[in-house]
Amino acid sequence: MTAPAPEAPTQHASGPLTGFRIVEFAGIGPGPFACMMLADMGAQVVTLDRIGARKNMKSVAGRGRKVVELDLKDKAAIAQVLDLLSNADALIEGFRPGVMERLGLGPDVVQARNPRLVYGRMTGWGQEGPLAQAAGHDINYISVTGALAAIGPKERPVPPLNLVGDFGGGALYLVVGVLAALLEAKKSGKGQVVDAAMCDGAASLMSMFFDMTAIGRWTDGRERNFLDGGAHFYGVYECGCGNFISIGSIEPQFYALLRQIAGLSDSSFDAQMDPKAWPALRQKLVEVFKSKTREEWCELMEGTDVCFAPILTMAEAPDHPHMAARKIFVSRHGVTQPAPAPRFSRTPSAIREPVMADIAELTSQWKAAR
Repeated sequence: MTAPAPEAPTQHASGPLTGFRIVEFAGIGPGPFACMMLADMGAQVVTLDRIGARKNMKSVAGRGRKVVELDLKDKAAIAQVLDLLSNADALIEGFRPGVMERLGLGPDVVQARNPRLVYGRMTGWGQEGPLAQAAGHDINYISVTGALAAIGPKERPVPPLNLVGDFGGGALYLVVGVLAALLEAKKSGKGQVVDAAMCDGAASLMSMFFDMTAIGRWTDGRERNFLDGGAHFYGVYECGCGNFISIGSIEPQFYALLRQIAGLSDSSFDAQMDPKAWPALRQKLVEVFKSKTREEWCELMEGTDVCFAPILTMAEAPDHPHMAARKIFVSRHGVTQPAPAPRFSRTPSAIREPVMADIAELTSQWKAAR
């Protein structure tokens, strides 16, 4: 039976961002994920949402917020939002370009009230460009960067969930940009707009592959390179039980250990870095790994320098000994979820309970704190 993840204790803000005040305009995908990270790290994040929208206060990405429900089409509500933003450190929104301006909450208006405010904007295509007003999702944003074309089997590209665009190229770049702008504002006293576009971030994530292409170490086409499933020593293999394992034995010493433990004495395996030999060697490894179960391969290889790991499902992952020892997954309200990351030695992050709040009371508190 699966053991439950440890219950996450309810804590007050203690992370490195304690004291920072951030206003989030409710959205989906990368914006809420970025604000989850900022809230985990101690920032006081206030989410402005539609009236009646926040029915589920147990959302993983929505954890740690103060939630205010209001009608942004109401001029009186907009005036309240501007008052709140007058004492905020940052704003995060994920609407299409121009929406915040039409609401009367564009950067010019808000920063006239609060010149040191950092204005974080999360979109797929960016604030300008031919596609800026077009609808899209992660799969579209990574399509135009070269990322999606490089992922999957040779027959066709495969979407890598929405990790590369929404969260890797979107949320994480938004967090980095907002934090950098907050640091700069501490020196200059002036805020600025952070234009975080998923296509920008996803392209940035491809930097190493553009570099390798330039020096002739990477070619277009899937399963032709050493990190895209082409190499026999870096990939996924099915075991005799139907489960899967992964190996990443790139370095010569790790490859030698793989050969030793897996019994790969065939001299054809000497041609580790010959792409022409990879298809035949991969097929041989297919048969080798099918000779044992995933558990048996774990007993032989896990914890060694083979660079090996079992491929676990989301249900299995929390029970893995390493995951459990580091408490990488925790439970809140019976929902298993990732714990805050990264970790800080002196000002640890923490998961806090979301609560409904009154905007007038928050504005008063923030003004007094200044």
